[in-house]
Amino acid sequence: MKTIIVPTDFSDTAKKAQDFAVQSAKLFDSKITFLHSFELEKFYTSDYIGYEKDFAHQMAVSAEKSLDELKYEVSENGNVSVDTLLSSFGITEALLKVSEEKKADLIVMGTLGQSGFGERIWGSRTSDVIGRTKTPIMIVPHEYSWKKPSKILLLTNHFEKNPGILNFIFELAGLYMAAVEVGVFTNIDNEKAEKLLQNERDIAEYADYLKETYHEMNVKYTHLKGDDFEEVLHGYVEENEIDMLVMVTYQGGFWKRLFNPSFTKRMSYHTDIPLLAIPIQ
Repeated sequence: MKTIIVPTDFSDTAKKAQDFAVQSAKLFDSKITFLHSFELEKFYTSDYIGYEKDFAHQMAVSAEKSLDELKYEVSENGNVSVDTLLSSFGITEALLKVSEEKKADLIVMGTLGQSGFGERIWGSRTSDVIGRTKTPIMIVPHEYSWKKPSKILLLTNHFEKNPGILNFIFELAGLYMAAVEVGVFTNIDNEKAEKLLQNERDIAEYADYLKETYHEMNVKYTHLKGDDFEEVLHGYVEENEIDMLVMVTYQGGFWKRLFNPSFTKRMSYHTDIPLLAIPIQ
């Protein structure tokens, strides 16, 4: 876990992600790249192009200053290696480009919380990153305060055995010194009894597979059942003091109905704990 990208607009929301990234980087011995972006194109579309160009320049100078201050603050107080980037691309394009160029291991970003159909991750089109990037994304809720994760819940309906995915999860858990739990959800209103029983068997076998493969004898499993996934999940997270959720984002099949990029985006606004979205390769 060498490189972490943290997009920032210098807001309180971004600072939540910043704090999570800094505290994690201390544990991981990682380098952080703080990324700020604004789209130059929008400043060159009016009749007052001279004024707009000057305003864009002022914004760039101000952003560079803010990035320098952030770098100094984190480097001095956080004892973390930091660099900064200012991009003229939109935030989605900037993140995709920078994470690829830097060979980032993780993107950490904040949310604006719950707002009904207006749900959004900070910044224009930022939520598009989920499902498009090849880099895992840690989404940190606006109201969240740093706590070193001790319990991580991997939600699955594919019972992934992809080493690239599982190695990342267990490496992360090892760095946090956190226990891993796996869970599957069955909608008791929509699924037949056979599916309920099959999920019960599969999740138990999956936990055994993980114990054997990763030599982690404390891997637990849970079978979440109900008619409202989010309600059942929230109840379980609260009752069992789960510190982090993990979901794998697929593009097709059953994932489109439940564990898909859109669903993962939606969950990012409704969880009170960090959500790690891992893209399927």
